[in-house]
Amino acid sequence: MENQSQPTVFSSSARNLWRAVEPSIWTSNSDNIRRDQALSVLKTLLDQPRWLEAYLLYDERGSQLFEQICKLPEYYLTRTESAILAENAGQLIRSAPVECIAELGAGSSAKTLHLLREQVRQRGTGIFVPIDVSLPSLVASREIVRRQLPQLSFSGLHARYQDGVSSIEKSLPTLFVFLGSSVGNFNHSDFVQFFDHLSQCMGPRDFLLLGVDRVKEAEVLEKAYDDPKGVTADFILNVFQNINRIMNCNFDAGKMRYHSWYNREWQQVEMYAVSTASQEIRFPSYGASFSWPKDDRILVEISRKFDPVRLQQQLQWFGLKPVEHFTDPKEWFSLLLFQKANSSESG
Repeated sequence: MENQSQPTVFSSSARNLWRAVEPSIWTSNSDNIRRDQALSVLKTLLDQPRWLEAYLLYDERGSQLFEQICKLPEYYLTRTESAILAENAGQLIRSAPVECIAELGAGSSAKTLHLLREQVRQRGTGIFVPIDVSLPSLVASREIVRRQLPQLSFSGLHARYQDGVSSIEKSLPTLFVFLGSSVGNFNHSDFVQFFDHLSQCMGPRDFLLLGVDRVKEAEVLEKAYDDPKGVTADFILNVFQNINRIMNCNFDAGKMRYHSWYNREWQQVEMYAVSTASQEIRFPSYGASFSWPKDDRILVEISRKFDPVRLQQQLQWFGLKPVEHFTDPKEWFSLLLFQKANSSESG
């Protein structure tokens, strides 16, 4: 793969940071990816209380399980957001005159096809840059786009959001797309760091399309994150198999159960792994260990819920100017379009 020419989406300073890993898919040149993942795991699992970063959920099996979750009747988010996109893609693309669409946490890009089709219909061509930690998902995205929209140039980035975003050329007018209310997986500190970073990486002609789940009845939310088939439980607990592979440690899936609930005060669904028996978790390559007592829990993921008007007000202070707001008839989900503000407009 090394003989592939570098895609034009990369800034000049970023080109030596990436190497081809698949046709039209690029991954970081860094040899420290696995080490960085391991340090992330240790820093959060040894915290008080223990928790994990959500990106660890998306190994190959985790990505497959999440695709199954998106099709569950209880999980309204995907179909609701997809319906909003289908109805409003034309207006969204007209409002964001860009050459490139870059999707954060793209998965197989099924929902984004609404935008990509409009990009081709209105402009005849374009560049699509999906960013994802799952290589199989990027391969699936590439095949779908090549088959359905051959007019588009495809450059997949096998990376975390921050690394992918910071490598895109600022002078290339880009619509950054962040769907699925994935922004709700950030805790409050990570949320601020993410939008600080994104805003700094955006060029003067860039836009952001943000999909967010809205505050609603606890019963609706709790059903969406604890389905009767147990797919969500499998998805959450699978993260420990991924950690075992990364770190050669010894989490025992047979000694844990899934628990979730909606925390009204913090307006977030919290998803935990609960130990059903005492375990001594060892990380032999790092000389670390900890005791996981029975009934003690590890926070694997959160899903924050938002008031879209307050969120628009907040993001103005990150240099993002509200442009459009689309929602569904029940007002359960919102798509928010922002434009990068110039310095005189910020705040």
